[in-house]
Amino acid sequence: MTLPTITGIKDIYAENPDWLVTDANTLTPDTKIDADVLIIGSGAGGGISAGILSQAGFKVVILEEGPLKTVSDFRMQENQAYHDLYQEAGARMTKDQTISLLQGRCVGGTTVINWTSAFRTPQKTLEYWASEFGVKGLDEAALAPWFEKIEEQLGISPWLLANANNNALQQGCEKLGIEAEPIPRNVKGCWNLGYCGMGCPTNAKQSMLITTIPDALNHGAQLIFNARAETLTSDGNKAAGAKVHATAASNTFTITARHTIVAAGAINGPGLLLRSQLPDPHTRIGKRTFIHPTPFSFAQFDETIAPYYGAPQSIYTDHFIWKQGVSGPMGYKLEVPPLHPGFTAALLCGDGQAHYEAMSQLPHLQSVLALLRDGFHPQSQGGNVELSDEGTPLLDYSITDYIWDGIKRAHRSMAEIQFAAGAKRVKLAHANASWQSSFADMLKEIEQLTYREYDVLIGSAHLMGGCGMGEDPTTSVVNSDCRYHHLDQLSVIDGSVFPTSIGTNPQLSIYALAAKQATKLAQQLRS
Repeated sequence: MTLPTITGIKDIYAENPDWLVTDANTLTPDTKIDADVLIIGSGAGGGISAGILSQAGFKVVILEEGPLKTVSDFRMQENQAYHDLYQEAGARMTKDQTISLLQGRCVGGTTVINWTSAFRTPQKTLEYWASEFGVKGLDEAALAPWFEKIEEQLGISPWLLANANNNALQQGCEKLGIEAEPIPRNVKGCWNLGYCGMGCPTNAKQSMLITTIPDALNHGAQLIFNARAETLTSDGNKAAGAKVHATAASNTFTITARHTIVAAGAINGPGLLLRSQLPDPHTRIGKRTFIHPTPFSFAQFDETIAPYYGAPQSIYTDHFIWKQGVSGPMGYKLEVPPLHPGFTAALLCGDGQAHYEAMSQLPHLQSVLALLRDGFHPQSQGGNVELSDEGTPLLDYSITDYIWDGIKRAHRSMAEIQFAAGAKRVKLAHANASWQSSFADMLKEIEQLTYREYDVLIGSAHLMGGCGMGEDPTTSVVNSDCRYHHLDQLSVIDGSVFPTSIGTNPQLSIYALAAKQATKLAQQLRS
């Protein structure tokens, strides 16, 4: 079958054959590469760091476990995209298989496949980090110039062309007197196609793939893809690089570096540190790994919604996220997911004729999701990253009664908004839920449904923590500058350093943090 392609879009990698871009599978086992800075991971943290450090004149090597896929490969096909661009082909889950975890695995990382929502870190989150974890220098005023810089660089601004899928959220909120706002997106010249989760076929999404990584390559950086960092190496009390395994070959090679940055994400990053058996006297690596537990609700409308077209996310409400205080019952942010056939079939929770009939209504379906704010309460301590017998990282994450209460309240809120928007009927993403024709009937069903593992469909595309920041090495992995407490010349710069979840889509928070810390690191390395 010939897959569709959009012609006339430049593939900047094909147009720059002189860039130092290497497939690890072509390297020999005796290959040795030297760098000033080795960056492991090419997503939000790694991509921003690479651009800044290479511009500062350092020899940077960027290591990426996944493949290099460019605009020429993005065909708006779910099966191909999940296979090529996602961790475990889109099937990554928590250890007990209760929560689906969507993460990128390609050059550019999750920035290639996210839905472009870009929010600043909430002030309440930053204040909590300072008061509870002793984080320094990351208050709202300190981060403001870095947010401004990244917003200008990546074209981040509110998106005012909401599709019907997102408009339903806004209309329902307005009917209920709930404030809803446009979502800022990191796009330039967006075609409004709606396939952001499959790689942008027009280069409009300002991911690391087409922004900071090309900038780093223009400044002499080397990109090595299909390369899995097996362990970090050390020289006395200093990090010294990594041993690297090519993903499709048997060869292993070594990279030595004056400074190493781990930017591999909140599962793979702690996994790498654990495999490396780094000094960790207080066993903090992998602890307090957070997600935004995400439940879903579906609605069917008489009018055509076409939830697969248009910007995936353009409307949100924070009405419920801080409503009962920072440390009270779990709050949640409401947004809208795009609904493509494969994704929708999995979320609808059903089988047989009933599932077929529901899927046949896809053009009329709308959905809302809730991002539950994790990590601000004694019953919300996150999960732990651990290693399987093969050395693969796993997230062991338990859902407490506190979280179930948040999910149940989120179900009520989402359904109420959908009925207020004029939905004909609504169905929760729950194994035992059925379509309900009124909010009163929905409330009765919610009280009868079981809230336990495997009954409620929960996912998350936002993974944070596991290498938490703080000035106290007994409770944190890195300090407020993202430097590892117990080994010199090692930094962790990505969402894994967040002491809690942040309560909003994390990409802009990681961008700003990385810009601040990489700039400071460049100044320190010069001296």
